[in-house]
Amino acid sequence: MANIGVVTTATNNQVILRNYVSGFPKESDLYIAATTVDLRVPPGSMAVLVKNLYLSCDPFSRIRMEKPDPSSPASLARAYSIGKPISGYGVAKAIDSGHPNYKTGDLLWGRVGWEEYSVINPTPSSHFKIHHADVPLSFYTGLLGIPGLTAYVGFYEICSPKKGETVFVSAASGAVGQLVGQFAKMAGCYVVGSASSKEKVDLLKTKFGYDDAFNYKEEHDLSAALKRCFPEGIDIYFENVGGKMLEAVLENMRTHGRIAACGMISQYNLKEPEGVHNLASIVYKRIRVQGFAAVEFFDKYSKFLDFILPYVREGKITYVEDIAQGLENGPSALIGLFHGKNVGKQLVAVARE
Repeated sequence: MANIGVVTTATNNQVILRNYVSGFPKESDLYIAATTVDLRVPPGSMAVLVKNLYLSCDPFSRIRMEKPDPSSPASLARAYSIGKPISGYGVAKAIDSGHPNYKTGDLLWGRVGWEEYSVINPTPSSHFKIHHADVPLSFYTGLLGIPGLTAYVGFYEICSPKKGETVFVSAASGAVGQLVGQFAKMAGCYVVGSASSKEKVDLLKTKFGYDDAFNYKEEHDLSAALKRCFPEGIDIYFENVGGKMLEAVLENMRTHGRIAACGMISQYNLKEPEGVHNLASIVYKRIRVQGFAAVEFFDKYSKFLDFILPYVREGKITYVEDIAQGLENGPSALIGLFHGKNVGKQLVAVARE
């Protein structure tokens, strides 16, 4: 006999891609639609039904909004499908599970849809059980998630900093940059950051411990601005921007400098990517340039947590979040990234636990 009154389905609001994007994305390229989700996974399934709590807004999503082009390097990003929910990283709670490693009530972070509920098939490289819930769960979209791992790997593993070296960070108040600056100070380096507003520049100097910072929008000559901040040159550049900023940095790098490139947000919305002059500097100055993606360094995640969690618990790491409330505000929060509207790590709070 059926259990009368037992709820087996729920409404599931989703953020859907309306059109492929060319140039700057618009909120109208995304829309909210409601569907229904079964609150139980099928018998014998290895899937996990999760309730999404927080969603990470990542610049990388812009690349996935473009029409698939197998000849483009961006094809590695796996384009979203028109009429389907977009996806990314988020923090979620298991509602029902057929997977032996997850039970109802478990918290996790990893790849989920931009929706209230997602059905996932966990793998060791796409989902991570949260074992440390004594810190804000939202941190797993940023400080303790992909941005944090990106900052850690890029700075320590790729750039191999030495005490007394000079460090420049572009997009320095963002999800990754705010951490790189603090790591640089921990390593005994001199660090300068660039940002897009006076508010963000002040944040770099007063909250994140940057030695100096400048608003790149107010600088008519980026190379001269860097020369002013680094009269003896730059040893380490943490690259988030690309384009004219990279060109200016190459002019100011020191011999045997290192560049860790995890993003180039200035290029994502251009129909024709900008060229970069001064590439010969890489040869003349013996500069090491390495592009990387945090997903290739998940084997370092446990090491990263061991490093960062004590600082978080002792209040020795500052992390600023910009939280949009409700899935309905997800499109505006995501699109706002490309206009510099966010201050700190942008995320969406879908539901409280």
